[in-house]
Amino acid sequence: SGPSNNIVNQLYAYYNVSDKVKLSLGNFNTFLGYEVISPAGNFNYSTSYMFSYGPFSHTGLKADFAFSDMWSGMLAIMNPTDWTEMNPFGLYSFGGQLGYSNDSGSAYLNVIYGEQVPDSQATFQIDLTTGWDLSETFYLGLNTTYNTTDGEGFYGAALYPQIQATEKFALGLRAEYFKELEDGGFVYGADVRSLDFTLTGNYSRGNLSIKPEFR
Repeated sequence: SGPSNNIVNQLYAYYNVSDKVKLSLGNFNTFLGYEVISPAGNFNYSTSYMFSYGPFSHTGLKADFAFSDMWSGMLAIMNPTDWTEMNPFGLYSFGGQLGYSNDSGSAYLNVIYGEQVPDSQATFQIDLTTGWDLSETFYLGLNTTYNTTDGEGFYGAALYPQIQATEKFALGLRAEYFKELEDGGFVYGADVRSLDFTLTGNYSRGNLSIKPEFR
């Protein structure tokens, strides 16, 4: 058995302890990765291999810290990954994030560590997500991640260059390299690898978005 299908995507409450500290308790989407669960939040219509391997959601308590106007941090204690409605094993994972942002973009270093199922080694994942406006019309994003559990896992990296061709039309590429670890196949098998390219057009007019895509 595994995590149940969720009817509610996110359900949490938060409390602003001060201007610099916020506590959140409940079910929230993962803080790892460049792409998000809501399709409207992504430039590309399809998702990367790194996204498809998760994690997706967490249930627990997290504390967000605003160190300054540019630097931020986060600490969390959570159920095993994607066990959002219950904790059948009595196990917990720990998460952390260090962030930097300015008017041109942002960078986030994310980590998660914890035993996901009984009698196994702890999962460790480290993830870098960053994106910057290099000019008024050119944006470059980057996501790289590494995940391991008892010799099994995966790693990958993806570039996301995007050009704002007109006020309503942008063109973006996702160039991704993805590989499962040689010691054991996480999903498809040991040493499975992929190099793929996704070209997406993004036409927006008001609340309407049209995204023709070639992958």
